[in-house]
Amino acid sequence: MNFKTGEYDHIEDYLAQLHTGQWFGWSDSKNKIYANLIIHDDSKTKPTEQECIDGLAQLQFDYDTAKANAVTKKASGKQKLKDLGLDDDEIQALIGV
Repeated sequence: MNFKTGEYDHIEDYLAQLHTGQWFGWSDSKNKIYANLIIHDDSKTKPTEQECIDGLAQLQFDYDTAKANAVTKKASGKQKLKDLGLDDDEIQALIGV
């Protein structure tokens, strides 16, 4: 995960949400690619590379959707306050936008 942006940017992000604990690792921790993925917990199965790619894409899609929804809801809320008769200065004083 990119901690500055909150975006998901590595299959490790997908793997970490599949199970709890340290169930997976890397044969080369400096080169975290699917080919170096190892499973530490015998009760867990190794996802396919495509599952990792698709899972990461879904995480990013969900993140992007939530971010877009937040922007939309903020704008909608602002408009509702304007519809109630508040001006931009009053809205800014209330919500800081």
